[in-house]
Amino acid sequence: MIHITSKLPQTGTTIFTIMSALAAQVGAINLSQGFPDYDCPPELVNLVDKAMREGHNQYAPMAGLMSLREQIAIKTEKLHQAVYNPDTEITITAGGTQAIFTAICCAIQPNDEVIVFEPAYDSYGPAIKVMGGVVKSLELSPDDNYAIPWDMVRRLISNRTRLIILNTPNNPTANILQQNDIDELCAIVKDQDILILSDEVYEHLVYDGQTHHSMARYEELRKRSFIVASFGKLFHTTGWKMGYCIAPAQLMAEFRKVHQFLVFSVNSPMQYAIAEYLKDESSYNGLATFFQQKRDHFREGMAQTRFELLPCAGSYFQSVKYDSISDEKDTDIALRITKEFGVASIPTSSFYSRGTDHHVLRFCFAKKQETLDKAVDKLKRI
Repeated sequence: MIHITSKLPQTGTTIFTIMSALAAQVGAINLSQGFPDYDCPPELVNLVDKAMREGHNQYAPMAGLMSLREQIAIKTEKLHQAVYNPDTEITITAGGTQAIFTAICCAIQPNDEVIVFEPAYDSYGPAIKVMGGVVKSLELSPDDNYAIPWDMVRRLISNRTRLIILNTPNNPTANILQQNDIDELCAIVKDQDILILSDEVYEHLVYDGQTHHSMARYEELRKRSFIVASFGKLFHTTGWKMGYCIAPAQLMAEFRKVHQFLVFSVNSPMQYAIAEYLKDESSYNGLATFFQQKRDHFREGMAQTRFELLPCAGSYFQSVKYDSISDEKDTDIALRITKEFGVASIPTSSFYSRGTDHHVLRFCFAKKQETLDKAVDKLKRI
């Protein structure tokens, strides 16, 4: 018999898969996983069709179609006044998660320490462990709006700290980095051999006129950062699994060494389509208004329920506390609400490596208005 030994602990099906499967099984409204229930722009579909019919159906270049990388460079310079060379500093990836995994693989060696702020997207920890790295998690709390205690970050820094992972706007907290966070981060990494992986897949979903503080905006951070973005989040096409990573040339050279043997390249016709679609700046500049209308509508409805709304500055997630409803574990109440009231959510303890339970549920509001209205009507009954 052949045996293999995994570097990861034995795990079952993730809570995200469980909640979506349960929602389908009982006919509940699925506000758990982060995907829209409406279609992507029809112009984009037409552009993909056009690219296929024109014969763009073979391998794209390993780093991605140059015309697409050029549009990303133009977009990044306009938004963040940061100049990236499309030839050596931008790579198209098979979604944001692949870009995250690739960056971690090329950034750390066994026993390197990686600082992760929890609650955190669930792919960070496994990727670190696969590479033999050590996760140094710092738990944040809804009681202070998930603010990062930078004094604690300083205490976590050691001579083995190699990478800090940030996610802004954040999934699941919907929090965003502020200028004071940037100032603290710059001070911490200055003169240190520490890299940054900045997960910015919700970069255009920032509300109330606030600023998205991309690592690209700040020289001290830009020179040491892998920045990950997602076309799935940008254009309501999560099933296309299209994203990209930008980084200084010396970091991107290492990134591509892994990328080449992980996926080699990403599908061609969609790259042609997106390259053309990005020429219209309104395709991404209007997203904040589009999603803020959904956020405001959902929050207005949820204010009529017994849930306590937590702040939502970005992303397409709304977190709520349920202390006035029950003292159940968040996993238990999430399952019960799905079965008994017909709305699926995500218990945020699943975003903590220790399963820390703050009695918070996460709902996705990237849905049609009628879907949100039906969900709110059901949640009002609790």
